Amino acid sequence: MPKESFVFCCFNNNFKITPHTFEGWMRILKSVEGSVLWLLEDNPLVGIYLRKEALNKGIHPNRLVFAKRIMLSEHLARHRAADLFIDTLPYNAHTTASDALWAGLPVLTLIGESFASRVAASLLNAIELPELITTTQVQYEATAIELATNPVKLKAIKDKLARNKLTTALFNTPCFTKHIEAAYSKMYERYQADLPPDHIYIEPRSKV
Repeated sequence: MPKESFVFCCFNNNFKITPHTFEGWMRILKSVEGSVLWLLEDNPLVGIYLRKEALNKGIHPNRLVFAKRIMLSEHLARHRAADLFIDTLPYNAHTTASDALWAGLPVLTLIGESFASRVAASLLNAIELPELITTTQVQYEATAIELATNPVKLKAIKDKLARNKLTTALFNTPCFTKHIEAAYSKMYERYQADLPPDHIYIEPRSKV
């Protein structure tokens, strides 16, 4: 990884990278001098074709760096080499967003209309980082550029993520277990009472 470079990353599967998303990433790289984009390499051809496309967009191919698949523990550890995870649309990061947040890496997402395009936003809400959820492509790119060029703001977000990691709902497995058990109990109670299916609301509890 080039020294002194701001490192954007996205470890989503390559098939999630649409032309629209990639074009947005190239505009971000153009706006943040010396920055690099770190991507997962599912297939050696991915690096070849994406670097060629980057060049077509006026970005030097060396500014795209590719990561091989490795053991999960090593993969989580290497998140420390990145500065900001930038998500894909319409198919968001799911497990990859959880991995990044657990590793202390902020995830910037663009929320869509479908389930697959709203998962990262749900994770960010669960860890109380709604400021990393954007609603338009323009806002998404502007936020990525702002965080890359404002180290004070980025550090504040990273500090907040570190504080929230073990105090909010996202990684509170015992609390999640109690919530889902309570939901199952309500479902069964409705079934026993011969009631039709309906929405079920479980009062949230941040701690067990």
